[in-house]
Amino acid sequence: MLDAPRAAGTVGERYDGFAVVHGSAAADVAALVDSVNTERRQIYAQRAETQHAPASEIGKVYAAEILKHAPVGTWFLSESGQWSQKK
Repeated sequence: MLDAPRAAGTVGERYDGFAVVHGSAAADVAALVDSVNTERRQIYAQRAETQHAPASEIGKVYAAEILKHAPVGTWFLSESGQWSQKK
């Protein structure tokens, strides 16, 4: 779902497992990010309940997996607020 906007550099991934607009993006891309994050939030909450862990920690685990499987060129926003691009 996010492959094209990631490739275009308009969508990145955050350290907490949520997608984020990178720079400026069209309204449809921002809506897509919101939709994806709503789905992710539900998944993280469900996993947190079954694993008895905070949803924020579940999100960070997913973020590591997203980073691992994201295509080269994907932008990532670290917890310190620094952007980096997967090489």
